[in-house]
Amino acid sequence: MLSKLKLISLSFVASVSMLNTVVAAPTDVDALLETLKNGQFSQSEENAKRENAFKAANNNQVNMLNQVKSQRDGLIVDSSRLETQFEGNETKLAQLEDTLNKRMGSLKELFGVLQQVSGDTQSKFQTSVVSAQIENRGDFLLNLSEQMGSSSKMASIEDIEKVWFELQREMTEQGKVSRFTRDVIVAGGEKTQQEVLRVGAFNLVSNGKYLEYNPVTNTLSELTRQPVQRYMDSAEALQNANSGFVDFALDPTGGSILGLLVQAPSTEEKVHQGGPVGYVILAVGLIGLLIALERFIALFLIGAKINRQLKTHVANDNNPLGRVMKVKDQYPNVAYDTLELKLSEAILREIPKITRNLTLIKIISVVAPLLGLLGTVTGMINTFQAITLFGTGDPKLMAGGISTALVTTVLGLVVAIPTVFLYTLLNTRSKNILVILQEQSAGIIAERSEKGA
Repeated sequence: MLSKLKLISLSFVASVSMLNTVVAAPTDVDALLETLKNGQFSQSEENAKRENAFKAANNNQVNMLNQVKSQRDGLIVDSSRLETQFEGNETKLAQLEDTLNKRMGSLKELFGVLQQVSGDTQSKFQTSVVSAQIENRGDFLLNLSEQMGSSSKMASIEDIEKVWFELQREMTEQGKVSRFTRDVIVAGGEKTQQEVLRVGAFNLVSNGKYLEYNPVTNTLSELTRQPVQRYMDSAEALQNANSGFVDFALDPTGGSILGLLVQAPSTEEKVHQGGPVGYVILAVGLIGLLIALERFIALFLIGAKINRQLKTHVANDNNPLGRVMKVKDQYPNVAYDTLELKLSEAILREIPKITRNLTLIKIISVVAPLLGLLGTVTGMINTFQAITLFGTGDPKLMAGGISTALVTTVLGLVVAIPTVFLYTLLNTRSKNILVILQEQSAGIIAERSEKGA
């Protein structure tokens, strides 16, 4: 039994030793009892310490709470005081503003107009070509407008006079043609320093080319597409002039009309809009023109030779009339009716040489407008197909397609009208030559008939 108690005590002591490794393992029941007493005492001391620490912390928290409450009460008092002060300041400010408005009187309206004029003038200065020469002149107006709008700041006499000065300078510069040097972005993106000629507030030119002013980047650049040559010639003449009057094509809108003008396609671009059908029409027209030129030269030479032949009775083989007159010499003894047939045969041999290729010119004058109509119909088909795909929301899509389609009609008429005119002239010329041959042939027959009689 004692041994069992010892085992139990040893196991309890082992468990106690795990809780407090400082206590030595008991060897008997008395030692165990003593250990338990010491453990209870240590635990009581530790609990007392904890309780004291808790009470101290509690007292500390109470003190902190009291301090915070005291600060809160102080802030509430300050808030009440500041709120009262704020209300008083608002009342005082309202009274001061009322006094200011009464004292300003009509000046308030003046400053309002000055603010509006400053803002409007600044926006005009930003887009004016005069700013390409006189830079940063709108900064003062912008600052003045913003200050007068965001606060009750009043403009001084110097500010009013400066606004007046800027307005007067803009009006003065609009009537001047001045030169200055600036960087210009030329074709290809390269920036070079060039002499720029400013024509009032309308246009800028340099090296005979029109320039474009970009107010956002404050840069000058050559127009991607220049107007027609006659306008560029006037710009170059103005830039090279030192005095006197020079004709110059200016844009009164400051570049808007010029921008629309350069967007319009040139004659060459309009021709290219005709596409393959347009090229065919031009090729046919060129062929007709070459044929007509050849016929003009040939008929002119034939007519000159016939005129020389009319002045002599000796037949010459180098012209149709001489070859017809030789028939009389070849058949000197035949009857006049037989001679008439021989002469008619000779005239018929000359007709193909005189009227050669005239029918082809006539065919070209008829075919050219038909080809133009073909191109128009084809272009309209493409336009309606585009409308089917993209709808009618974009009028430019329809207008561009219809314009392209009508180009072929214009090309057809351009070819047909002069071709008809040329055919009529050549046909009349050839008929006149044939009339001369028939007239001379009739004279020869009449002469033979008189001899036979």
